[in-house]
Amino acid sequence: MKRIINIAILLLFVIAAQAASFTVEAPRQVVEGNKFNVTFVLTNGEGSNFAPPEVTGAKLIYGPSVSHSYSSSWVNGKSSSSSSEEYTMIYKATGTGKCHIGAASITVGGKHYATKAFTIEVLPSGSSQPSQQTQRTPGAPTQYSDPMTQTADKEVSGKDLFVRIEMSKPRVYEQQAVVCTIKLYTKYQVSQFIPTIQPSFDGFLIEEIPMQPSLNKVETFNGQQYMVAVLKKCILYPQQSGDLTITSGNYDVSVVQFDTFRSIFGTISKPVEKDLKVTSNKATIHILPLPEPKPASFTGAVGKFNVTTDVKPATGLKTYSAATYRYTILGTGNIKYIKAPEIKFPDQFDVYDPKTDVQVNDGAGDMSGKVVMDYTFIPQYAGEFDIPDSEFSYFDPDQGKYVTITVPGRHLSVAKGEGQPSNHYRMKNMDIRPIKSGDLGLKKSHGYIVDSWTYWLWFLLPLLAVIALLLYYRKQLKERADVRRMRSKRASKVAQRRLKTARGFATRNDRSGFYAEMLNALWGYMSDKLSIPVSELSKDNINAELEQYGIDEQLRKASMDLIDKCEFAQYAPELASGDMNAVLDEAADIIDRLESVKRGVRS
Repeated sequence: MKRIINIAILLLFVIAAQAASFTVEAPRQVVEGNKFNVTFVLTNGEGSNFAPPEVTGAKLIYGPSVSHSYSSSWVNGKSSSSSSEEYTMIYKATGTGKCHIGAASITVGGKHYATKAFTIEVLPSGSSQPSQQTQRTPGAPTQYSDPMTQTADKEVSGKDLFVRIEMSKPRVYEQQAVVCTIKLYTKYQVSQFIPTIQPSFDGFLIEEIPMQPSLNKVETFNGQQYMVAVLKKCILYPQQSGDLTITSGNYDVSVVQFDTFRSIFGTISKPVEKDLKVTSNKATIHILPLPEPKPASFTGAVGKFNVTTDVKPATGLKTYSAATYRYTILGTGNIKYIKAPEIKFPDQFDVYDPKTDVQVNDGAGDMSGKVVMDYTFIPQYAGEFDIPDSEFSYFDPDQGKYVTITVPGRHLSVAKGEGQPSNHYRMKNMDIRPIKSGDLGLKKSHGYIVDSWTYWLWFLLPLLAVIALLLYYRKQLKERADVRRMRSKRASKVAQRRLKTARGFATRNDRSGFYAEMLNALWGYMSDKLSIPVSELSKDNINAELEQYGIDEQLRKASMDLIDKCEFAQYAPELASGDMNAVLDEAADIIDRLESVKRGVRS
């Protein structure tokens, strides 16, 4: 019981330490006619509905101006952090006596906070009591709005000009967006600003938010007012867990000070430039790992998303005609980096790799928009087919858990079209033949098989076949020491004969026959050239064998692109375009270039 009480007391202290507070900062005395600041500070809270105070004895000149700040520290393995919002009002004392400042109020998390009313003493004009905001005596604090405090004999300290890296959150999950803002705070006019070493963002993917830096904003930081320019703002997506640090940057800055002297015409201020070297702070953020186990349908999406699907054309699908299955992901998060899901299409469809189109906007703190993935498919047979239901999972950082969406499947009715199944489809399915059904012509027979001479012949035939094969193999060894080389040497001749046949189809403007013969020529050439069996022919196998053969990447890509072009043109003729003679020339050129490469030597 004593241990439970101690833990409860400790929790109360922690909660009290992080509780929000609303206070006011103002001078005790001002001089009549001078300006003074009154700053209302909200600590450890996000406020709304700020209501300024009622003031007598002073006139409001400007305000409220709002500024935000956040700080964190890590000492001896323990972290602490604090945030603040400052609402600054600038007044001008209008008469001697008392200036009454009423209570200001604000709402934090549905709770109402208010400051206490107070009184400021207003001294007569010309009084020896200096104004805390506008005094101009030697050694007075530098004010951004008062050139008389920016004299050239002053040293520009780190409190007068600095660059600060701010993070929107102290901790996030992997792939969760965090906004990084790099700001310049200065009390002087800046004539030149040159980054010499930019901060590095190791461990993050970066999406920069375009902006033009300019000193057009006033903020209060640590009780002092500065002119502020946002140098850089970007959305970061952490790629690993743990503590990630954004390193400090170095900058060459030239500021303008004033050399003041008296003349017969009065006091004259001459601008003087001073060169400075400024180093920003470092910023560390704690990255939480994504929970385990991850759903099987999780492809890296972090944020809030939804999924829609569509088929074009929606009706009238026909065999050998191209169609599109559109998979659209909408929402906010790391939408630009989501991987394409694997869709289970019917085996009777020829499916191509998806094409992705990303349309996003960089919001205030994350990317939002949509990513469209188009899967092109060509039905090879008529009938009724289904694209089954699927799942899409994403991690919601606000809930701290995975959310799984069920994506409804699609029923497709395919009518008979003109054409025949593609080579790609036939080769994919040629290793397993359909089971024969119907009348198999089986008959019953009686008798002893050992009484038949054919029974003994089956013992003799294998022996004779082995002897014949040995003799034939021995003869072949003598005639052709390298079978693969001989086959590879005649690959070009066979391909040229097929290309000649294809040219006849081109002359007759028979596109279907032309592209069918082109595919036979290309697949046959690759099979002979690379010694790949027809049953094992695939684009991946061909590409791997070409690379091992010594073919460079450009020529490999050109070969694969030509095969894709011919396949697509044969089975989607309404989408095909171009000169058939140009395709013939391209095929002849690729075969010549492949023949010029010697095995094991890269061209």
